[in-house]
This record gives sequence, C-alpha cells and structure tokens, in this order.
Amino acid sequence: MIHYLRAAGVSVVVDARGTGVPAVLHWGADLGALDEAALDALALATVPSVPPSSIDQPLRLSLMPTFGEGWSGRPGLQVFRDAAGADGPAAARALAAPRLELAHGVLHELDAPSTLTWELVDAGASVAVITELDLSDTGVLRLRHRVENRGQGSLGIGRAAVVLPVPARATELLDFSGLWSRERRPIRRTLEHGVHSREGRHGRGGHDDAFLLAAGTPGFRFRSGEVWATHVAWSGDTEAWAERSALGPATLGGGELLAPGELTLPAGAAYTSPWVIAVYSNAGLDGISDRLHPWIRSWSTIRRERPLVLNTWEAVYFDQSLERLEPLIDAAARVGVERFVLDDGWFRGRHDDRHALGDWTVDSANWPDGLGPLIARVHGAGMEFGLWVEPEMVNLDSDLARAHPEWVLGRPGDLAWRHQHVLDLTAPGASDHVFARLDDLLANHDIAYLKWDHNRDLLGGSAHAQTLAAYALIDRLRAAHPAVEIESCASGGARIDLGILERTDRVWPSDTNDPLERQGIHRYTSLLVPPEYLGAHLGAARAHTTRRRSELSFRFATALFGSAGIEWNLAEASDAELDHIAAWASEYRRLRPLLHSGRVVRADPDDPARIVHGVVSADRTHGIFSMAMLGTARAALPPAIRMPGLDADRVYRVRRLELGPAPRTVQDAAPPWFEAGTIELTGRVLAEVGLAVPLLAPENAVPFELSAV
Repeated sequence: MIHYLRAAGVSVVVDARGTGVPAVLHWGADLGALDEAALDALALATVPSVPPSSIDQPLRLSLMPTFGEGWSGRPGLQVFRDAAGADGPAAARALAAPRLELAHGVLHELDAPSTLTWELVDAGASVAVITELDLSDTGVLRLRHRVENRGQGSLGIGRAAVVLPVPARATELLDFSGLWSRERRPIRRTLEHGVHSREGRHGRGGHDDAFLLAAGTPGFRFRSGEVWATHVAWSGDTEAWAERSALGPATLGGGELLAPGELTLPAGAAYTSPWVIAVYSNAGLDGISDRLHPWIRSWSTIRRERPLVLNTWEAVYFDQSLERLEPLIDAAARVGVERFVLDDGWFRGRHDDRHALGDWTVDSANWPDGLGPLIARVHGAGMEFGLWVEPEMVNLDSDLARAHPEWVLGRPGDLAWRHQHVLDLTAPGASDHVFARLDDLLANHDIAYLKWDHNRDLLGGSAHAQTLAAYALIDRLRAAHPAVEIESCASGGARIDLGILERTDRVWPSDTNDPLERQGIHRYTSLLVPPEYLGAHLGAARAHTTRRRSELSFRFATALFGSAGIEWNLAEASDAELDHIAAWASEYRRLRPLLHSGRVVRADPDDPARIVHGVVSADRTHGIFSMAMLGTARAALPPAIRMPGLDADRVYRVRRLELGPAPRTVQDAAPPWFEAGTIELTGRVLAEVGLAVPLLAPENAVPFELSAV
C-alpha cells in the first residue's frame, strides 16, 4: 500500500506496494488531504521514463538502494560473507548486489501511529533488514535500519545507511567544518553530478564535524528558501553525503561510518544503525530549528532552569587548594553564581596534563581533608558543586595504566594525543572500574553536576564498540544518580550530536570563550541544539585561546544567549567589574525562562559584518534580540535592524538592555530613539522596516528587549 504521513506542514509519501523495498515518493511540503485514489495517481505520476543505455525498467529509488535494484550511486546497504564460510559462495555472491524484498507489510506501533516498520529479506543471502520510519508532531522525520544475520556463518557490515530523495531544485549545499576553538564554520557549495561526502573518523564527531548537511533551493538563507537537512544522531564515526546522479535523482544519505572489519555479526545477531534525523523547511534554516527545538524539548533530560555556572579552569588551571579557591568562591557568590564547578586538577598526582588521568581519587596533597571542606564552603556560599571528569581517557603515567595496561586502547607505542590515550571501555572490567570510582565520588559527596570531557580522538576501527560502551556507562551512572546533571565536553565542541544529547543536560560548544568566535559558533550550533543546552561563558578580557581582548559588554551580550556561566578569576576583577557582572547575572536569571523556551530567530544579514538574532516567546508577547558587529561595517550609515518572528499586528515596546559599560560606537550621534532608550512599533514594522541603530565599532554588541504593549 501507499502510506501517507502528515505533521506540522510536512508530508511523507512511501510506496510499499508489491514486494520491492519501500520507496519515498515525497518528503517535503504538505500535500494536503489525499485519499487512496489520489495517492495511487501520485505514485503513477512519479514513475520516470527509461533512459537510453540503462536498466530496462524505470529506476525506483528505494529506502535502501543497492546495485541489485539498478542504483549505481552510493548504496544504502553493504554486507559481506566469506565465500568459503558456512553459507557458501552463493550467499557471498548474492551480497554483491543484494535484492531485498518486502517480507511483511507495514507495522504501525499502537502508541505511535506515525511510526512505520517494514521487514525486508534477501533469502538467497540470508539477510534481513528491519526499517523504521517515524514522523514527529513537529515534522521531524527519523529513520534507522536493523540488519539481521539469518545465515549460519558470520556477516560483515560495511554500511546500513539512510538514503532520502531530494528534488532537483535543491541545488545548493550547506555543511560545517572547524578547528579546535573554531567549531561550526559554514561551507556553501553547489550540488553537481557525483558525491559530496563528509566522513568523520575521530571516534567522536570532531571539531570539523559536518554536523548538519542541508540541501536547498538556490540562495536559501535563515528566513527564506526550501531546505532539506539531515543529521546522524551518533557520537562515533559518521558519514553524511549528498549525491546527484547523472541519471537525474538527487539524494541525501547518512549513517555510521564503519571501518573494514570493524563490525561482524555472528549467526543470529543483529546491528541497529543510528537514527538519521531528517528535517524539511519552506522557511529557510530558521524553519529547521523551528521543528528540531520543540521536538528535542519534548524528550530533553533537562528538568530545571539552567543555573549560572562558574568553572574554575581559566581562573586557576591546575593550581588548586581550598585557600586558593576561597576568594573565587566569595566573588562568585557576590555576583550571583548558582553552581561552582571544580575543573581538572583535583585528583591524585594531577599537576599537569601528562600525569594521573584515570586515577579518580582525591589528591591528598592539595586536598588533605578531601573535597568535603571545599563542597561545604561552596554550599555555605549558596551554590551547588560540580566536578570535572574525563572517564574515557588515561595517561600512561597513571596508577590505572600501570595496573591495567591491557585497558589502554591500541598497541604499545601508539601515538599519544594531548599526552593521553583512550581507556578501552570494552575491555573486561574497565567500565565497571570507572563506574565504581564515579559512583563512589557521587555517593560520598554532594555533587550536582559532572563536566564530562573527551579530549582526544580514538583509534581507527574501535569507534563502534567504544561509543556503545560510553553510552552504556553514562546511562548506568544516570540511573544510579538521576539527580546529577552531565555536560558533554570534548576538548570543546567535538562531540555534539543528538545521540549524546539524549544522555546529557548541557554541551560545551567550544573551548574558546572569545566572544568574537562564540558569536558564529552559537549561531550555527543552535540550528540543531536549543540554546538552553549551549554552555556560554563570560571569560576574562583577554581570551585564553586567541589572546584577543574584548569589551565587557560584548562578552555579556554573547554569553547571555545560552546556558550562561563564567570562566574568569573573579578574585582579580575590580569592584566595578563585579558590580557589572552581578547586574548581568540578575538579568540572566530574569530572562532565562524566555531564553530557554522561546523560538530562536535569526535575521538574514544586510551587512556580513553584523549578526542580528533573538529569542521570541511562544505567545509572541516577549522577545530579546542582539545586534553584534563582528567586523568593520561596510557603510557609514548602518542598515536598520529587522527583528523577525514577532506578531505582525501587535505593538511592541523596544528598549535597549544596558549590560555593563556602554558599547563603543564610531559616530557623532546615535539615532534619537536609541538615545531615548525606548520606542513602540508594530511587529510588522519591526520585521519589514526595522530600527535605525548606531554604528558600532567592531566586536561590540547591543541587546534589546521587546514587550507587547
């Protein structure tokens, strides 16, 4: 039969007639009410011609295209058998061009009527594939495959990926790359004939993670254009690609990237691929966020308001003691910090990054009475206590590595990375040991939060098992300590995906606190991840990573739009700076119900040096926007800023928020309304005409609050 799913302006049509693998006939804009006859007509209307020098029947692009059905592009399924194995050479030959057939009709889950499941079988190859498709209430499409070995011998898995068609008009691509402390750098290109492929081989997403692969109509922007986007919800190695065949069809594909020989299924075993998340928008990239953010919030682990955090790393680094931290605790309490996090350096022998990683025992030299006095001091100042850990890693110079060299992933002599190696969580006893150490810490100390770091890449061919083991460890620890929150950090933003997000309450987008870098990092990370997850810290005037100096007001305006925090030795800040920080912290607490629940909107740039973005409440009565200059303006009279996402017919009172010292301008006089500090305009005027603004100097920002009158 033909299946028709609709939700929130999106529709999906799947042709599951006959015995062939189901095919997606349409994924995109809502097609309206279609009865059975109309769906049959749609199916007939989409059957292509037979081109010259091709297969002798119309090409049908299925959910798992293979050479066996005439698809000469990148296949969705690649599995292997040994010709000399128990299933014989015929089964091995069959897998060279699998011919899956529909064994059972669609299965609707009773509690999820928008979920479809099919069982596909290649009897000659003794392989079955269970394909699952789900469309959420917000229009988010999810797909995954379960590959079953129904033969007598082993079955090697090369690929079990999701492949989706996109229309011919989707000719422009967007994905991302990056470096340590410069994550989420957008890349635009044209989709030509052939494959544009992004492969992550880091054992984690990596700083250069493609993150989101979007195909769209030419010139699509934040607020305009049709966009089809995919994301692989997996924290290990991934592949994502866009392909346009010379025959005409265009596809987006994605899944787990498996190294040769990495995954072999014994008889009767199965492999379940990661979910591939697919999102359509007819309202540009903002429309992608409009679907993803409410969906993520529907299953989010976040249970409470995001507390204002202070992290000790850039304040004291490895120089830790109660005496050293007491002035920082007092300053943090003075400005209104709600969670105090002790970073790297608290465990035995850990005085630099070359020693003791893996020895999760409190250092008696720095902490002769344990962490208890520090935690009591933090609690006495009215703050929660959090702790940094890196459970998946080990230094060779550690008690753990000396006691269990067999737990170090790889072979002796393998390259170190940041002076550390990977702890093989799949080795017998390794995961239990790590769990026992963390469980003991959490059971015997009042710790509300773990900053869970992951500071190096894995080794080739180990990512699948290690990722599953890391998931299992986190799940086990959360089950034992459900009140403890976990942040995913991976030398910054090298592990941010919807697989890890199911298990964590916060992510660290980058190791840089330079607001100039953070503006772009947050702009694009928030396409996928809601702002309440995005750790955003107020750093010192001179950034740790770039050595660039920045205005306090620029740092305030940048860190406000996330899960805000501080990474600065406040004990060295002036009284005036502390007063400014306290006022900013108060504004963060006042505005976070809006910032962490509203709709993220981004204005398309009229000047490439300027970023305008905001968050608007669900009822569109309240909003907060930011205008940031990243470079020199291209005109002496800057264009008016337009504020999208408002109710066109409401009147809004706009006022500029004064966070810290006034931003620097390069002008003789500001616009009159700006000098007055407030003005009232309709949402339509604000979106279409906008507001005159001062000419800001580079690396300055102004936030605005909007309230419906």
